[in-house]
Amino acid sequence: QNPKTSAIVKQLVAEGNAGELQKYFGSRMEFGTAGLRAAMGAGISHMNDLTIIQTTQGFCRYLEKNFSDLKNRGVVIGFDARAHLSSGGSSKRFARLAANTFISQGVPVYLFSDITPTPFVPYTVTHLKLCAGIMVTASHNPKEDNGYKVYWENGAQIISPHDKGISQAIEENQEPWPQAWDDKLIDSSVLLHDPYATINKEYFKDIQKQCFHRNINKETNLKFVHTSVHGVGHKFVQLAFKAFDLRPPFAVPEQKDPDPEFPTVKYPNPEEGKGVLTLSFALAEKDGAKIILANDPDADRLAVAEKQESGEWKVFSGNELGALLGWWIFTCWKNQNRDACAIKDVYMLSSTVSSKILRAIALKEGFHFEETLTGFKWMGNRAKQLMDQGKAVLFAFEEAIGYMCCPAVLDKDGVSAAVITAEMASFLATRNLSLSQQLKAVYDEYGFHITKASYFICHDPKVIQQLFDNLRNYDGKNTYPKSCGRFKVSGIRDLTTGYDSSQPDQKAILPTSKSSQMITFTFANGGVATMRTSGTEPKIKYYSELCAPPGNSDIEQLKKELDELVSALEKHFFQPEKNNLQRKTE
Repeated sequence: QNPKTSAIVKQLVAEGNAGELQKYFGSRMEFGTAGLRAAMGAGISHMNDLTIIQTTQGFCRYLEKNFSDLKNRGVVIGFDARAHLSSGGSSKRFARLAANTFISQGVPVYLFSDITPTPFVPYTVTHLKLCAGIMVTASHNPKEDNGYKVYWENGAQIISPHDKGISQAIEENQEPWPQAWDDKLIDSSVLLHDPYATINKEYFKDIQKQCFHRNINKETNLKFVHTSVHGVGHKFVQLAFKAFDLRPPFAVPEQKDPDPEFPTVKYPNPEEGKGVLTLSFALAEKDGAKIILANDPDADRLAVAEKQESGEWKVFSGNELGALLGWWIFTCWKNQNRDACAIKDVYMLSSTVSSKILRAIALKEGFHFEETLTGFKWMGNRAKQLMDQGKAVLFAFEEAIGYMCCPAVLDKDGVSAAVITAEMASFLATRNLSLSQQLKAVYDEYGFHITKASYFICHDPKVIQQLFDNLRNYDGKNTYPKSCGRFKVSGIRDLTTGYDSSQPDQKAILPTSKSSQMITFTFANGGVATMRTSGTEPKIKYYSELCAPPGNSDIEQLKKELDELVSALEKHFFQPEKNNLQRKTE
């Protein structure tokens, strides 16, 4: 019943454009553990009013089956600022339609009245003890896209088998229910609640438990620049600084207000490097700021840059900031906990494609480190299990600039990460240390961990399948590569098939998933490289790392060795020319 998408379809029918219609209606968007992520537009392959109604009807039925008290507890729904003029879709409209679906079935809905960062949704699920949460966002994807991210009652993103159960329920509930389109009905419903004011108050109260140096924060002369890259983060990072008694950061004026067109950047993704930070660098130079904090548009990720003595800007990788935050959060914990026995219940987590620096710190300091599969859905769920056993999970991170610094949010949170980074930098400044100098000190103490990650773009699933099949049948059937150029392979773990050469029974310990590709190669020189497909983008990603024991300080030699290993990986395992793969461009 949306006049814009309806008109698009009627026009294509009138033109007899079977090719385009096939694109729109050939296959339904797949509901996975990341929920939905697709372009906004007409048809069942896109995000629009109808597909949101269908998805929510399925999700509602699935929750009714799983929770006898759904009608007492309810769900929370948040949204970002995305909008798509030509199809009439927007995050806010989708959130209202989703709310209407639940309310029509007698389920209370806590619908945020305004845009919020993604981490506020999992926080609300936990804080208000709700059955589930939905965040309508496509995070840092291109402007045409939108998404529907789902959280379970434990405050973490869903993992299997919930995705399959929800997917099946969507299939069974495709016809819109009688009042599905009339979202105005919710405004007069007693089942509609607005958690905005309460959650804003409670969230900033909770993150203050991670504030350990209020006096330093009040006095610091360090200046920060913040950009929300046309997303939702501006107001919330300002409030977080206030909660920590830090002077507010300078906001990049052209990027501080939400704008679904993302006019000043090619991609609204701070992970893409310096291109996204151009305006931040200019403002920092003008105002004499040493540190830049950049959130992605839904404020669950954080990039950090620091001005070096040379005048150059260093953008920290996700692994480098993970090392710094891991060191900092453990140091703060240690200062608060003098009881030597307490450390046996302390945990930190990172994903299997992230740097192993936390493992090195844990080994030396005596706490526990665990790795999980890629993505915060795994770290959030594991953190909750550990917390339920009385353990303290201090920190979790992934190399894709995602950090969980505060146990009140079981997902990545760019707001708390930004203010905790600012406090860490302010503390280090009192010791005349920069973030870069402290990072070197961490590596000096726990061993250098040099990482390099990138990706190739490939829009043809057949080519991707063939590339990974080739690696599994490299020297004849069912044989993996024994070397990569001059680098000898000493171990293989394939989390698509469940094979792990390092285990006595050759079976991988981490869960396997046949629906995504992921192979990790260990090399005789101590290097590790993982190749995997992305769940949300047409990319084949790779992650590589060389770890040196403490005391090996020839960092240039380590970098050279890793560069050569990555070149060999690209040449022999990716074969970009043969497979027509497009390289990442700055």
